[in-house]
Amino acid sequence: MQFGIFSVGDVTTDPTTGRTPTEAERIKAMVAIAQKAEEVGLDVFAMGEHHNRPFVPSSPTTMLGYIAGRTDSIMLSTSTTLITTNDPVKIAEDFAMLQHLADGRVDLMLGRGNTGPVYPWFGKDIRDGIPLAIENYALLHRLWREDVVNWAGKFRTPLQSFTSTPRPLDDVPPFVWHGSIRSPEIAEQAAYYGDGFFANHIFWPTDHFKRLIDLYRRRYEHYGHGSADQAIVGLGGQVFLRKNSQDAVREFRPYFDNAPVYGHGPSLEDFTEQTPLTVGSPEQVIEKTLTFREHFGDYQRQLFLVDHAGLPLKTVLEQLDLLGEEVIPVLRKEFAARRPAHVPDAPTHDSLLAAKTMAEVSA
Repeated sequence: MQFGIFSVGDVTTDPTTGRTPTEAERIKAMVAIAQKAEEVGLDVFAMGEHHNRPFVPSSPTTMLGYIAGRTDSIMLSTSTTLITTNDPVKIAEDFAMLQHLADGRVDLMLGRGNTGPVYPWFGKDIRDGIPLAIENYALLHRLWREDVVNWAGKFRTPLQSFTSTPRPLDDVPPFVWHGSIRSPEIAEQAAYYGDGFFANHIFWPTDHFKRLIDLYRRRYEHYGHGSADQAIVGLGGQVFLRKNSQDAVREFRPYFDNAPVYGHGPSLEDFTEQTPLTVGSPEQVIEKTLTFREHFGDYQRQLFLVDHAGLPLKTVLEQLDLLGEEVIPVLRKEFAARRPAHVPDAPTHDSLLAAKTMAEVSA
């Protein structure tokens, strides 16, 4: 099982000091966070894609390429790559390039995006969100697997004898997670292709995401990729840690109360009761995270959000120390002990290459 963090890259005023970081400071902070994540032994660093304020990560592959040159082992991913407003040809080429630069330490999570104005900025209509996701991924999937592609669809110009370059490293496309907060069509799409499904359950109650994941698992089995409990599932989550829970709640409360997304809404106590947010001690984070398996079954990737709402870089790095030293080692041991032998690990470039080689030998 892989453990890591994801960043949405928001530029938010620190409510305790009134200071707002510059875009340059926030971008450099995300790089430092990724490097720290590797240092403390996490498996994955993922970042979002946004084209509107208060967010800065408009070009994930640029930043991940920069981070690849400053890290050695951590998997680099996205927590959203906008399959709806990006050209699938450009996605194919950008992530194949990143694959080569990072020696295969790359996968990506596709999402539709939920910010309405972004669609027309890129010449799209948000009402076409689902059809765009389906058509664009069908093309992306082919571009990584066929040397020469002839294609025609509804949302972009046709392709004639087109070859995406560079080709994926070792002819193994990056593994794809399909991320969704609410859309059963995306769970169906992930199941159809045998790809991963990532439920970023940071805002909505568990029951909602359980229905989505159960649908994905059933359809994964229906399409012949394996049994339902072998489907590749990832989960999001949020944490804020201190050695004792009272300190964590006291320190995090002003950030929660003023956060751009849920600030001035539910109380911190109500939100932690109704969603996966954990504000407390390492023991409390471990206890709550282990309950995810009870709700969703054995899964392959757990990502935590730790760097939003104006939290200063120093505080975020302290969170990573606690995660790496006191939380993740216990979670690794506990999840591994409970997982049946037939449930697969999270896919990596090496495991996908080995499977490809084995299939070629068998053929």
